[in-house]
Amino acid sequence: MANVTLTIDGQKVTVPAGTTVLDAARSAGIFIPTLCHDPAIPGFGACRLCIVEIPGMRNLPASCVTTVAEGMVVHTASEAVIEARRTIIDLLLANHPQDCLTCEKNGDCRLQDYAFMYGVRQTSFHGERKNHPLDDSNPYIIRDQNKCILCGKCVRTCQAVPGRSVIDFGYRGFNTRVVTAMDVPLGESDCVYCARCVAVCPVGALTYKPMAGKGRTWEMQKKSVTCTFCESGCTFELNIRDGKVIGITAKEPGPGRPLCLKGRLGLELLYVEKPMTPMLKKDGQFVPVSWAEALGLEGLVDRMKEVEGQP
Repeated sequence: MANVTLTIDGQKVTVPAGTTVLDAARSAGIFIPTLCHDPAIPGFGACRLCIVEIPGMRNLPASCVTTVAEGMVVHTASEAVIEARRTIIDLLLANHPQDCLTCEKNGDCRLQDYAFMYGVRQTSFHGERKNHPLDDSNPYIIRDQNKCILCGKCVRTCQAVPGRSVIDFGYRGFNTRVVTAMDVPLGESDCVYCARCVAVCPVGALTYKPMAGKGRTWEMQKKSVTCTFCESGCTFELNIRDGKVIGITAKEPGPGRPLCLKGRLGLELLYVEKPMTPMLKKDGQFVPVSWAEALGLEGLVDRMKEVEGQP
């Protein structure tokens, strides 16, 4: 494939043809903010925060869906770009709870980071605001639709797994939100609680229920571990506070394999000092189960007991 040379913020950058402006900038170490972009599922262009200025184009294109061209000149931080990004953040904050002090994502929220970066202290838009009930209908994931910025990362990562597609966009206009089939609570849906959606959420719309109230981001150390419950090698993170592992969070699935609840529960049993009692859905209701059942090891455990009981 032929290479293309363009200029980004005065710096010559050479990348393969077909590369997006966003990827070209990042390859050169040039920062462009994003909220909806997921390298594993690119080309969405919803949040528009990654806009840049390209002389000759009549608007400010989203860099994540704009392909480079030979001789292209790109400005990632011109006055027009900065002003447009401030307006986008302002609009997002217009319908976003201002409860950063108590939000579980405080210190690890991309919207919070960018509001600080671009000096947006509060919204200048006023009007009707979302008022959705908190969805904590399952033991593993809390959904706060009032904090959702409709970036679509959770929808896309769920739909990327064959046979899942548990969530999608529903309704229209101001009422648009991410919903399950028939808009039932997550606990009543076909969700398998792999938590990949939580891992990619850039704000506090999706959080881990077992981690709620256990500490702030800056109080924790994170250490990557590889799950060994199958050959795929998905990665998770140990959340460590005061020298103790207080929870396990999903990071990345292994090649060709989605994340799973079994792997996360198994790592909680291995590493967390006081893991929560595992719960599985039976006849539409979550019920406590043994660790052997949660991890699919009942037959193995029973056989071990038989062997150990033999003379």
